[in-house]
Amino acid sequence: MGVGRLERLCYREEEVSATLHVSSYRLRELPCLILVGGLGTRLRPVLCDMPKPMAPIAGRPFLEYLVRWLRCAGVVEITLCTGYRADKIQEFFQSGERLGVRINYSLEQEPLGTWGAIRQAAKDLRNSNFLVLNGDSWLQVDLHQLFDFHLRARGIATIAAADVGDASRFGSIQVDGSWRIVQFTEKQTRDSGLVNGGVYVFSRDIVANAPTTGVSLEKDIFPVLVPHGIYAMPVRGYFVDIGVPEEYKRLQGDAKNWIERLALPKVGGGTC
Repeated sequence: MGVGRLERLCYREEEVSATLHVSSYRLRELPCLILVGGLGTRLRPVLCDMPKPMAPIAGRPFLEYLVRWLRCAGVVEITLCTGYRADKIQEFFQSGERLGVRINYSLEQEPLGTWGAIRQAAKDLRNSNFLVLNGDSWLQVDLHQLFDFHLRARGIATIAAADVGDASRFGSIQVDGSWRIVQFTEKQTRDSGLVNGGVYVFSRDIVANAPTTGVSLEKDIFPVLVPHGIYAMPVRGYFVDIGVPEEYKRLQGDAKNWIERLALPKVGGGTC
């Protein structure tokens, strides 16, 4: 995607200032599901039997950084959708009190896939909207802006879309002039483009409208729900995905820079 095209798509600062706080909702009232149940087979040679989201970065689990980042944004209700080695995750995070949040657990008795995990955990939510994060990636996005964008768009889901130089590993997102997604493109060329950044706001309607047989959020659910209104908010922020050994190694080498971008007051102690 060219710079000019991205400029037209990006959520400009003047638009943000005019539309922030459209709703009386606050992020404190927005529950968040974090997907941490994957088998992490590609990282297994590096992590042995450790869950992928528990991969250490500068001495702390990757997932702890995500939780602390959410807390600094105002999110306090978190459900960890666990599966493989759930005991390791629950033993470390417990109730979440140490990090200033309330943590619940939705345990997969068998692998459910990304959508299956969301569907199971969403049964216990009563809110009109909820956040979802991948537990093995991070996109530098303002969650207040993302939520306001979602409320304005009035779609069934909003994806924080990262602009990357090589979209071949992820597949890309095709949008129209109103940021509504018209197509999800599978992994193809090495061109730049918008890709799924692993941060979402969902309306509860997504559960009712999604097919009951789907397993993968990305492959089975999103393409089917395009007619119901899925939007992308383009983001230029730092994007990292530790799903493969080379990316995990890169983040380890860039840990100081990444932690600074998280803007946490202190990693490993205290809260925002």
